[in-house]
Formats: sequence, structure tokens, C-alpha cells
Amino acid sequence: MIHDTKIGINTKIYDPELSNIRGAEIGDNCVLHSHVWIGEGVKIGNNVKIQAFSFIPTGVTIEDNVFIGPRVTFTNDAKLTIKGKDFWKTTLVKNGAKIGASVTIIAGVTIGENSKIGAGAVVTKDIPANVVACGVPARIKAGKRNE
Repeated sequence: MIHDTKIGINTKIYDPELSNIRGAEIGDNCVLHSHVWIGEGVKIGNNVKIQAFSFIPTGVTIEDNVFIGPRVTFTNDAKLTIKGKDFWKTTLVKNGAKIGASVTIIAGVTIGENSKIGAGAVVTKDIPANVVACGVPARIKAGKRNE
């Protein structure tokens, strides 16, 4: 179901009745596959592709030209509290980033421009631009580290 969501031109949402998208902003020329959960206030840029069964809660911003693989899970509470949204952290995925299947992204991180996150990784800290990171926890495996 889609409720109170701004959807850009030429954006395709497959089987919207099988997804839960509430109060988000989705840019132009995006593709969202079925069974996607997108929380209130999430901002998604232009030319973004989100594969099936991904979970994107309140507090996440996804810039332009990003790929989100299937079963990617973002979190917005790094400490597993039940105290509510006053304790949630924001997460940013920058332009051109690619996130592989079944990646988990812990609240409060930034994934840099054009970086790639390998399938199954758990991202627990910021990932700089133009690198490849994978593993549990995610570590930089290729590209130039910002030091």
C-alpha cells in the first residue's frame, strides 16, 4: 500500500499492493520492486533502483543513481532501544552507491559516492567514496581510503 507519498515522473513501483510505502519522497525514473517497506520521511533521489524485500525506515536518505539489492535492511536505532524516534539516527547513501543483496546497514552511517557494498555485508561505520567494502563487519577491500 502506498500512502501520502510523493512519487516522481516515470517511477515504476511493481505490485504496490505488496509494498508498504508511507509518507516518503521518491524521485524521478526510479524502479521499486515488490515487498519493499519504506518509512515515513524517507527521501529517495532520481534514478534509484530498489530490489524486492528491502526495508528502509524513517531517517534514511538515498541520493541519485543508487542501486539497492534485494533484502537490504537499513536500521534507524543502533542500540536496539524501545525509546522511540527521538533516539533514531539518520543514514545517508550518497550518489552512485551500489548495495548488494542482503546487506544490513546499521543506523547513523554514510555510504560514500560510487562505493560498492558486497552482498551479505554488515555496515557498522561510514564507508568513504569510491571504495568496495564487504564482510561482517564491512571492511574496505578495494579503492582509495580517505585518510
